[in-house]
Amino acid sequence: MPRLDGRAPDQLRQIAIIPGAAPYAEGSALIEVGSTRVLCAATVEEGVPSWLRGQGRGWITGEYALLPRATQTRNRRERNGPGGRTQEIQRLIGRALRAAVDLTTLGEYTITIDCDVLQADGGTRTASITGGYVALALAIAHIQQQGWLKHNPIRYAVAAVSAGIIDGEALLDLNYEEDSRADVDCNIVQIETGDLVEVQATAEGAALTPDQFSRLLVLTSAGIRELLAIQRTAVASARG
Repeated sequence: MPRLDGRAPDQLRQIAIIPGAAPYAEGSALIEVGSTRVLCAATVEEGVPSWLRGQGRGWITGEYALLPRATQTRNRRERNGPGGRTQEIQRLIGRALRAAVDLTTLGEYTITIDCDVLQADGGTRTASITGGYVALALAIAHIQQQGWLKHNPIRYAVAAVSAGIIDGEALLDLNYEEDSRADVDCNIVQIETGDLVEVQATAEGAALTPDQFSRLLVLTSAGIRELLAIQRTAVASARG
């Protein structure tokens, strides 16, 4: 099945990660995945949530917001707190980024990764994780330079990508148009060892077969390897 943007089934959209896009933050990155654009900014604060105090462990959490005109019609701001979808995505971002870090080595610091979607064309949560990792890595490098940490707590790089089944064919990195008509869509979070952090898969139409699921994992694993390489380049360029 030809894709509207001319990509092959196993091809990512054009990716760019621009480090330092929010210069006041301890670490930041603007990630562009096709027409999806997410600004990720990391803030480091001393102290941890009350239930972690005194344990010598740090905490990493995610915040996610879709700006009102990130989509073709205006989204209302969530003034009364995040809605269900937003909370789900925030928790996913936090879980994914905590998998990258030894929280004991981090010590009693909290790092908040704010992911603000400037433009949405599918894959905003996976872009938030991939860009959020770059912001996190740069924030940790910054506080190391400040002498706050003796050792780098990052154990693994982590990235995420979507995939889906449309008309029986497995496709990597769905844009909004593809996602809206997929029989199956999934989001995969993976660390650089190839181990999986999270798998979210939903059959909207026909049920997902084991063979199709295996194909999706092959596609996403290859795509995440590409994303990890782009992350490494972005982090290296920011460090000079």
